[in-house]
Amino acid sequence: MSEPLVSVVTPFHNTAAYLAECIESVLGQTYSNVEYILVDNSSTDGSTEIAERYAGRDPRIRLIRRTQLLSQVANYNRALEEISDASRYCKMVQADDFIFPECLHLMVEAFEQSETIGLVSSYDLKAGIVRGSGIPYQTIPFPGRDIARLTLRGNVFPFGSPTTVMYRSSLVRGPRPFFGEGLLHEDTEKCMQILEDWDFAFVHQVLSFLRADNESITSAVLRFEPTTVDRYIIVQRYASRFLGKDEAVALKAQTRRDYYRFLAAAALLRRESEFWKYHENGLRTLNETLDWTFLLTQMGRVMLGLAANPGRTVLRAVRYWKRHLQGSRKKVLTAPVDAALPMSGFSAQRKSTLGRESSR
Repeated sequence: MSEPLVSVVTPFHNTAAYLAECIESVLGQTYSNVEYILVDNSSTDGSTEIAERYAGRDPRIRLIRRTQLLSQVANYNRALEEISDASRYCKMVQADDFIFPECLHLMVEAFEQSETIGLVSSYDLKAGIVRGSGIPYQTIPFPGRDIARLTLRGNVFPFGSPTTVMYRSSLVRGPRPFFGEGLLHEDTEKCMQILEDWDFAFVHQVLSFLRADNESITSAVLRFEPTTVDRYIIVQRYASRFLGKDEAVALKAQTRRDYYRFLAAAALLRRESEFWKYHENGLRTLNETLDWTFLLTQMGRVMLGLAANPGRTVLRAVRYWKRHLQGSRKKVLTAPVDAALPMSGFSAQRKSTLGRESSR
């Protein structure tokens, strides 16, 4: 029986430092029936020449050049439109990431267990941390709606980044654009949409490496704590689709309190204007604006919590400002008020919502 065709897609823009490693990881797969689509989004740093060299050596590679610079998500969508009509499965490998040799083979093997599976994921490795734990072992396929419910309840976050997952190609060729443009975390939302009608499979091995030490779009926004607004958006938009009415209402209310308590801490720390713009943009995808009355209420609650334990607060304040003054790039928002912030959900699983290209 012949292997089904897998379309691997790598959109890139100015990722010369990482592109060769990414490409070689795809060409070095143990799975051979692959078309590899490289899409150059008007690079100027030598990435184009790197892609040209590899395209000249391997007939499976098709290099497409954009003469007009697109936004990142628009470039991803245009790249996905290039996959073959004969392709059964589609895998994105972002230009600053790479995949391990058995990645395609094991993901295809998982897909082939049922025609009802629309999405396959696995563990990934980011900043030395293996992510994606919590999925029960040796249960394939999972009902997609069950996985969505576990995700909403904060038990798992199995989606990682676009490099982590594999899609059924018929879904990629479906209504366009594949990723919703104008969303804050379009990859997470696409996974939730797929789970509404399709089953899910998970490979219990580390199959991808997501870079965390580069100057990417994602690393630039880490200081804004993107996982918090990601959690809020996903629960508000999808809880009613997957959960019973009472549970959905309760979860949405609790998540709103958690999120606004996080924002209250940010207000007390006098976070910069860019922080507030980022979160306002996220709320706008839900057609919401910042509820200042509710925020002030939560600020009062946070301040009461700090007043109730001043010694611990001072210690955390010292640690916070020490890191701040040293210019640490670590996420520091949880100090000095983390005891007052019972954040549930994605934060333990998802340190970043997307592994990105170096720049737009």
